Amino acid sequence: MDLVDRWVALAGPHTRHIGMELDKRYGEPHRRYHTRRHLAAVLDLVDELAGHAAAPDTVRVAAWFHDAVYDPERADNEERSARLAARMLADTDLREPEIEQVVRLIELTTTHAPDDDDPDGQVLCDADLAILGAEPDQYAAYAAAVREEYAFVPDEFFQAGRAEVLNGLLALPSLFHTAPARERFEDRARNNIRTELTLLNA
Repeated sequence: MDLVDRWVALAGPHTRHIGMELDKRYGEPHRRYHTRRHLAAVLDLVDELAGHAAAPDTVRVAAWFHDAVYDPERADNEERSARLAARMLADTDLREPEIEQVVRLIELTTTHAPDDDDPDGQVLCDADLAILGAEPDQYAAYAAAVREEYAFVPDEFFQAGRAEVLNGLLALPSLFHTAPARERFEDRARNNIRTELTLLNA
């Protein structure tokens, strides 16, 4: 099933235009990691973890929009993605409380720090960060793609900024919040991050 058909299966045929717009956005030429492939991977993992969510379809809608706006030269992509979702979803059958929940979930991907009593936030954040726990070669490709997205940043500044992000992740008591994701990804994610830090400092 291609991405647009996947959106239609979730939101209905009358929303196909939204799916087409989102597909176009994830295919923007400046993207190297935050692409259709990343979106599909997040959607797949949300499906796997759906049993841990309170409202899995709401999480799926949020996943679709979570990187809909992506400009590596800006720091407010999550906020802008959330605003886009609110605007586009207002033209659908979703009720206002559901749209507000989608907006909240998208904004949560700024910090990836859901509360203990937020199963929907936990599922979305785990799905978004799962690449951290990928096999080492996949992780290396991810790290290289992120560097390409920030090609406009000189090495010295990129290395310092990236190291700050990675050290912040390592300082978290747990990178993953649902039991299956923690068991599957946590240890390998920490090893991958430490390896990248070693390479950045070399």
